[in-house]
Amino acid sequence: MTDSRPNLLLITVDQMRGDCLSILGHPIVETPNLDQLARRGILFRNAYSSTPTCVPARAAIFTGMSPRSHGRVGYEEKVPWNYEHTLPGELAKAGYHTQCVGKMHVDPARSLCGFHNVVLHDGYLHHNRFKHANTVTESHDSCDDYLPWLRERAGAGVDLLDLGLDCNASTVARPWHLPEALHPTNWVVTQSIDFLRRRDPRKPFFLWSSFVRPHPPFDPPQAYWDRYDGAEFPDPVVGEWAAQDDPARNGLDPVTRSGVVPRRRLRRAMAAYYALISHIDDQLGRLMNAMEEFGVLDKTIVVFTSDHGELLGDHHLFRKALPYEGSARVPLIVADPGAKFGVGQGRVVDAVAELRDIMPTLLDCAGAAIPPVVDGESLLRAPARVQDGSWRPYIHGEHAYGEQSHQYLTDGRQKYIWFTQTGEEQLFDLERDPSELTNRAGEEAYATSRQMWRDRLVRELDGREEGYVQDGKLVIGRRPVTCLRHILP
Repeated sequence: MTDSRPNLLLITVDQMRGDCLSILGHPIVETPNLDQLARRGILFRNAYSSTPTCVPARAAIFTGMSPRSHGRVGYEEKVPWNYEHTLPGELAKAGYHTQCVGKMHVDPARSLCGFHNVVLHDGYLHHNRFKHANTVTESHDSCDDYLPWLRERAGAGVDLLDLGLDCNASTVARPWHLPEALHPTNWVVTQSIDFLRRRDPRKPFFLWSSFVRPHPPFDPPQAYWDRYDGAEFPDPVVGEWAAQDDPARNGLDPVTRSGVVPRRRLRRAMAAYYALISHIDDQLGRLMNAMEEFGVLDKTIVVFTSDHGELLGDHHLFRKALPYEGSARVPLIVADPGAKFGVGQGRVVDAVAELRDIMPTLLDCAGAAIPPVVDGESLLRAPARVQDGSWRPYIHGEHAYGEQSHQYLTDGRQKYIWFTQTGEEQLFDLERDPSELTNRAGEEAYATSRQMWRDRLVRELDGREEGYVQDGKLVIGRRPVTCLRHILP
């Protein structure tokens, strides 16, 4: 008997801003294949990453939990992943053939986390590259699958460092130096297509195609570099609250988190970033064509998202972790290419969504039970629940980040930020000011809104081990932690 349940394809990219879709009117980047997915499903315009760096964001996708529940409230490597319920694990139990291709960023690196198989390329992670501080099994040379594949084709001496670009360099860019077919983006699609050949045809499948780009290094193939290099880009937005100068000249650091970067260098970084997105989009077109040839495209529900964004010079800031739109807002599409599973076609939804919603959404698609530990909600139910008023009113996010450690709340219309070490508050009216240019926290006209958000944050943080709340008030200066005690070994 044929299994009528949909196949499931989860496509994640790394560090792609939520505004970088041409269907949303981006003035530069072109994403025709992602636009088509959005036309064949639901586009969530207010989707966020609660803790916008790789490890905690992926914990949300894997577990369906909020940061408080999955315990990763900052970025820390080498903390074991011991979750009882994971998205691939639950789908495997439900009879799905499951595989991940590409980035996992879990510990240990080769943990299956419930998958039947993982073809791994985590990118160039310092944690795996440090030869002086790693076991053999955790060394990149041992645990990565892309690197030996690349060396078989391009030469035994080839390495990920050959371009001279750091894995977190957000301001330095150059074209990929090898044939395009050898780029990590192409590799993820090549291996994903090979899974379509090798999968068990008696079972529905869950494939997670997980791309490292557009995360640095900014190294698009030459054809994509040529498409954007020299284009006239809008300047990054800079809020009136942001530092306007750079006396320490931090912008000259190739791996800077903040500062005024030389204009030409910044323009090249922007060109490479948009080029990497277009490269991914074309490769997704290749994947969709292959799925059509294998006869599975119209039997598959496709979810596309990113783990977090990239500030790309907004407010003279770079990389991620901070709660501003460029960093925390992500693209999110749930597509039904064959229009067979009732997802809907061409809908744009303003309900505030989060990465924790992906697990219950895909389990809902599969008709599988959603574990009671899951905090997220099925996005298939969002349009109706927005109509009847039962969808969540806001999401809570946070990131332990040294002096810039913060807590944030947003409903997609306003955003409230509290910096835990200084007590600084920011309130942005996203409807009137989507670029977050003006901090309204000190304005009398927004006093009621500020107090409402502050009270909500007190409720979210009450009882937390860090001691952020005492006697119903926020406490400034409590030491932030990257992982809560309940997940530490």
